[in-house]
Amino acid sequence: MRKGKLEKAFTYLESGAVLLVTSSDGKKDNVMTISWQMVLDFTPRFAICTGSWNDSFKTILRTKQCTLCVPAVDLLNKVVGIGTVHASQCDKFKHFHLKKQKPTNVKSPLIADCLAAVECKLVDYINPYGILVLDGVQLWENPLKKEKTTAKPMFCGCFLLFFVLLIQFELYHLMKFAEYYFRGTTISISWCIT
Repeated sequence: MRKGKLEKAFTYLESGAVLLVTSSDGKKDNVMTISWQMVLDFTPRFAICTGSWNDSFKTILRTKQCTLCVPAVDLLNKVVGIGTVHASQCDKFKHFHLKKQKPTNVKSPLIADCLAAVECKLVDYINPYGILVLDGVQLWENPLKKEKTTAKPMFCGCFLLFFVLLIQFELYHLMKFAEYYFRGTTISISWCIT
């Protein structure tokens, strides 16, 4: 082993899926990308970390509810886009062609194209760290969803990773195409991203 930069330590511990978190103030629905989240208990209790720079954060504090939606990698372009656009710039649901589904216990919509969604109620807010503690009140699963792979944050935790994952995803499909097209021919594709 070798010494590393301490500011990268969280990247080894952060293992949860990237989420799309929906909120609603009763007039407007919003969605944000969150990579800092964790399971706190089997009850189910979750935590997400965000702050006042997000409109959704303010809405969740005020309404005390949100929905955690778990996108698969087929939605990766939308996940990245959502994470780079502020709610004041556009209606993210329309702009990114997200299909809403009506929840049963909260006002914030489900995203129908996601692998799963959990309707949540806010039970605590840990102010100095921007941690919202949520209790799940309803699980929704999408058994018809063919893609089951979720995106996980790594390295710096920034959106650049999503582009790297997208490139890896596209290269994988390109290699599969090449294997099919050049059957019987030896192909060697190697690459490295640092």
